[in-house]
Amino acid sequence: SAAVVSDAYRISMVTVDGGPTALGSTATGGVTLVADRPVAGGGRGLGFNGGQLFYLAIAACVSNDLYREAAPMGITIRRVSIDVDGDFPGRGSASTAVDVAVSIEADADDAAIDALLAEVDRVAEIPASMRGTTSVRIYRA
Repeated sequence: SAAVVSDAYRISMVTVDGGPTALGSTATGGVTLVADRPVAGGGRGLGFNGGQLFYLAIAACVSNDLYREAAPMGITIRRVSIDVDGDFPGRGSASTAVDVAVSIEADADDAAIDALLAEVDRVAEIPASMRGTTSVRIYRA
């Protein structure tokens, strides 16, 4: 078994109705998400698959960090739109390179928005975890 590192980031996933549809929830409760396989892959197509969740995690991190980093820079963001694109080309393969296209509407000039995006690119934790060599251990509980 593993020691709990952080309740803030610990999640649980449990299949429902014989699976593969599953509900993911946070350790602190109150937040859930549906994960599933596409119908063509033997699922019910009711939720995100793992690859989509992986790319969604990147988008969520970038979005959250834009707002976090904008405040101390004196930038007020009005809207953010993020498209993440990548692929898993074969069974057991890692993701291809990931493109993250970010559109930001803010009360700031282009130079300030570019500086904000550069700072987020530097500090965003999920992309940083991907760029590095984060260890992942899968074990029987």
